[in-house]
Amino acid sequence: MTEVNSPPRPGGWTRFVTARPRLSLLAALLLTALAVLAGSGVAERLGSGGWEDPGAQSTYATKALEREFPGSQPNLLLLVDAGRASVDDPGVVAEANRLTASLAAEKGIVGVASYWQADAGASSALRAEDGHEALIAARITGDEKTMGETLDRVAPALRGTHGPVEVELGGGVAVRHEMQTIIQEDLTRAEMIALPITLVLLVMVFGSAIAALLPLGIGIVAILGTNAVLSGLTRFTDVSIFAMNLTTALGLGLAIDYALFIVRRFREELAAGADPSTAIGTTLRTAGRTVLFSALTVAVSLAAMLLFPQYFLRSFAYAGMAVVLLAAAAALILLPAALILLGDRVNSLDLRRLFRRGGPAPAPTDEGGSAWGRTASLVMRRAPFFALATTAALVLLGLPFLGVKFGTADDRQLPSSAESHIVQQHIRDGFPGSPGGGLEVLAEGRATQAQYAAYKERVAALPEVARVDGPMVNGDSAYFTVLPKGEAVDDTAQNLVGDLRATAAPFETAVTGTAAVLVDSKHAIGDRLPWAVAFIAIVTLFLVFLLTGSVLIPLQAVLLNALSLTAMFGAVVWVFQDGHLSGLLGFTSPGSIETTLPVLMFCVAFGLSMDYGVFLLSRIKEEYDRTGDHEGAVALGLRRTGGLITAAAVILAVVMVAIGTSRVTNTKMLGLGIALAVLMDAMVVRSLLVPAIMRLTGRATWWAPAPLRRFHQRFGLSEGEPARQAPAAAPDGPAPDAPAPDGPAPDAPAPDGPAPDASDRPASDGPGRDKVDAHG
Repeated sequence: MTEVNSPPRPGGWTRFVTARPRLSLLAALLLTALAVLAGSGVAERLGSGGWEDPGAQSTYATKALEREFPGSQPNLLLLVDAGRASVDDPGVVAEANRLTASLAAEKGIVGVASYWQADAGASSALRAEDGHEALIAARITGDEKTMGETLDRVAPALRGTHGPVEVELGGGVAVRHEMQTIIQEDLTRAEMIALPITLVLLVMVFGSAIAALLPLGIGIVAILGTNAVLSGLTRFTDVSIFAMNLTTALGLGLAIDYALFIVRRFREELAAGADPSTAIGTTLRTAGRTVLFSALTVAVSLAAMLLFPQYFLRSFAYAGMAVVLLAAAAALILLPAALILLGDRVNSLDLRRLFRRGGPAPAPTDEGGSAWGRTASLVMRRAPFFALATTAALVLLGLPFLGVKFGTADDRQLPSSAESHIVQQHIRDGFPGSPGGGLEVLAEGRATQAQYAAYKERVAALPEVARVDGPMVNGDSAYFTVLPKGEAVDDTAQNLVGDLRATAAPFETAVTGTAAVLVDSKHAIGDRLPWAVAFIAIVTLFLVFLLTGSVLIPLQAVLLNALSLTAMFGAVVWVFQDGHLSGLLGFTSPGSIETTLPVLMFCVAFGLSMDYGVFLLSRIKEEYDRTGDHEGAVALGLRRTGGLITAAAVILAVVMVAIGTSRVTNTKMLGLGIALAVLMDAMVVRSLLVPAIMRLTGRATWWAPAPLRRFHQRFGLSEGEPARQAPAAAPDGPAPDAPAPDGPAPDAPAPDGPAPDASDRPASDGPGRDKVDAHG
C-alpha cells in the first residue's frame, strides 16, 4: 500500500498508452493514412443482395438453372414504350426486333426473349394490357460486380429514344445497381450532415472547442478505419453495401460516445486537482474500463447475427464487431495520448464565455446534474406509478408490430423517380400475371414427355396458378415457369410455393423464384431466431453480472432493454409497412417489411441500449459500494450520468437520422428506427423506468448467492478504484457515517467496491487523494 498522500503509480496499460504520446499520435496518423488508401473504392466491392439462405432449396434450384438453363431467369427487362401507337405497328416491331438482336449480340448476356419473338402463350405476359408497352427480357451472367459492369456497358446504347419507341431499363440487375449507386451518394451526404451538427452538439456539451474536437477526431478516425475494415472483409467474404451505412454510423457514433465519456472524466479529474498523468490513469481505470466493457456488450449483440445464414446479416456481424472494437481502441489508445499532451489546455477555447456577462465558468463536473438527481428522486417517490405508466406506454407503442407482414426487398426500396422503380411499377400496374416474378420448378431425373405433361396438368390445376409454361428440357433436367395470380411475393405466391413443393412428381423437383426465396428466408430466420435471442440474453446476463455482482440487475437490464425497443418496432410497421408519413419522409411503402431488417435492428438497438445501460449501472454500482445507500446510489448515479448519456444518445441519434435521410427505404428505416430506439432508451427507460424498478426492488437488487458473490469478488468488473474495507451498511440505510449522496466521499470505500469518483469529492482533495496503489 502506498503512503496516504501519494498518488497511485500508473498501471501497465496507462504506461503503455501514455509513455510516448507523440509517437502514439504519429503512429495513429500513419495508420489512418493507410486506412484511407486501403478503404478507397470499397463501395464498388460491396454486394447489394444477400437476403437468400445459401442452403435453401430455392438457392440450389437457382444455381442449377443458371448452370443448365442460363436464360431461364431474366434479370434485365427493357420496357419498350410505343407512345400512342400499338406495339404491333410495323415500325415498332422493326425497331423492337433490332433492339432484341443488338442485346443478344452483347457479351455476357444470354436468354434474350421479347414479346415480338415469343410464342403465343408467353407473349401475352410480355405485352401491356393497353397495348402500348411490351418487354424484352434477358439475363446478365456473372457475379454482382460483373453484372454491374455489363449493365454499365450496354445501358447507354439501350436507354432512351429509338425511332418510334422509348426504352427504359428495369429488372433485378438494374434495381440492385441503382440501389448501390444511390446508397453511395446518400452515405456521403449523411456524413456531410452529421459531422457539423455533431461538432455543434459537442461544443454545447463541453463548452471548450478543444474538448469538442477530440471526440469528433476519434469519430473520423473510426470512419476511415471502418472503410479499411470493410475493404479487408471483401477479400474473404461477401459484404452487403448496407453494412457500409450502419458501420459508418456506428463507427462515428460510438467513437464519439466513448470519447465523450473519457474526455468528461478526464476533465473531472483535472477539476478535482489531479495532474494530467494522474488524471489519465484514473480515467482509464474508471471510464476507460467501462468503455471497454460497453464495447464488448455491443459486439456481443452484433455477433448474434453470425447465427443466420444470409450474408446480408452476417456481413453486419463481421463489419459491426470490427468497427465497435476499432472505435473503442481509438478512444482507449489514441485519445489518452492526445489528452496527456493537452493537459489543462483541453479546456481551452471556452465558447460559452461569449454568452456570459461575467463570473466564473461553471465546473465541468456536474453540468445539469442536479436536474437529473431531482428527476430520479421524483420517480422513486412515485415508483409504482412511473413503472406501470412507462411500461404501458412502451407496450402500446409496440402494438402495431403484431400486424407485421414480411416481404422481400424490391424496386420499391428506391425513390419513385428511379428508372428501375418506374419500370417495375409499370409492369405491376399494366401487365398481366407477374412477368419476371414467376416461380421456376426445376425437374431433375430422366422423364418422358407424357410424365412432364401430366405434372404440368397437376400444377396448372392449383388454385393459385395463372399459367404454366414449359417444360424446357436439357438432357435429364427440365424446368417449368409458373406464374402465380397476383403479385410476385404476396400471400398467394407464397402459398403456391408450398403447394408446388407438395405436388407429387415422377422426378426430383426444386422450386425457386422471388416468392420461394422469401419463404426460405423466413424459415431460416424463424429457425435460428430463438438461438440468437438466447445467445444475446445469456452472454448479456453474464457480462452484467460481472459488472454488478447482482442476480437481479442482469435480468432487469435484459428485460428493460427489450422493452425499450417496442417503440422502434411499432413505428417500423406503422410508418414503413402501413405507409403513414410516407409523403413526409419520401418513400414508397411496399406493404411489408424486409425479413432480415427486424433481426438487424434488434441486434443493433439492443447492443446500443446495453451500451448506455452499462454506463448508468456502473456508476450506480460505484455509488452503492461507496455508501451502501441504495436509493441514494440510484439518484446520484443518474445525476452523474443522466446528462452525459442523453447527450451521447442525441449525438448518436443525429448520426442515425442523417443515415435515415437516405432515399433507399431500408436504409431510411434502419437509420430512423435505431435513432428512435436510442432516444427512447436514454430519455425514457434510463431516466424513468430504471430508477422506478430499482426503487421497487430495493436492496434486494444487489443480492446474489454466496458462491456467485465469491465468483464476482474474484472475476468481477467495476468502474472505480480498488477499494479498502469499509464499515458494513445498516440493513435499511446507508453505511455508518456514510455521507449523503451529494456529499463528499468517506475516507474508505466499501468492500470490493470502487473508490469515489472525482466528481463526488471536494476539489481541494488534490491529486494526492488516492489512498490505494491501483494498476490499470
